[in-house]
Amino acid sequence: MNEKTETGQRSRKQAIEAQAKLRRERAAEKLRENLGRRKQQVRARRSGQADETNGLPAAKMDES
Repeated sequence: MNEKTETGQRSRKQAIEAQAKLRRERAAEKLRENLGRRKQQVRARRSGQADETNGLPAAKMDES
């Protein structure tokens, strides 16, 4: 192989590794956020407070 091909392959490999590292960092951040929300929910349940949800509201049963 010539030098340009090897350099191009190395830079492509480095770019792929950098992208993978960013994905892992984002995933780790999301996991930490999720853990924090879960801990907050557990603490709220223990103290008798209502959960504050950021997602979809819970389904309500119609008492007709």
